[in-house]
Amino acid sequence: MLHIKWELQLKNMWKFPGGLSEPGEDIGDTAVREVFEETGIKSEFRSLLSIRQQHTHPGAFGKSDMYIICRLKPYSFTINFCQRECLRCEWMDLSDLVKTENTTPITSRVARLLLYGYREGFDKIDLTVEELPAVYTGLFYKIYHKELPDSYKTMTGMD
Repeated sequence: MLHIKWELQLKNMWKFPGGLSEPGEDIGDTAVREVFEETGIKSEFRSLLSIRQQHTHPGAFGKSDMYIICRLKPYSFTINFCQRECLRCEWMDLSDLVKTENTTPITSRVARLLLYGYREGFDKIDLTVEELPAVYTGLFYKIYHKELPDSYKTMTGMD
């Protein structure tokens, strides 16, 4: 199984692509857009994996920072990376990424999480998304959670 990694210009460490959401942009759409902008890889959102919360992050404009980590399915594999943001960008075997020392702590943890999901099943790690109607007429929201069994999705009462 191959995963993309890229190298930060300032820190010279391997990490996954990422970036800021546009106003009104859904989490999955942000992940797909950022990966394409930085690597040229077209992909599809599959799930949310985890959230990193950090206060006093230097690049968060004085706000607390929520870094949301998504799992994507690639549709293309030819890399055409943004040279303004990356020194290098390449596909790497996930097992090798887990062993790499020159990486950020979050990349190391996410690589292990992905390896666990790949080996044991992504149902063990994925937070899936579902769109539900909001209490405001005509509006909807997205909820992310572990997948419910079908019997619980249609349950109408308690036995």
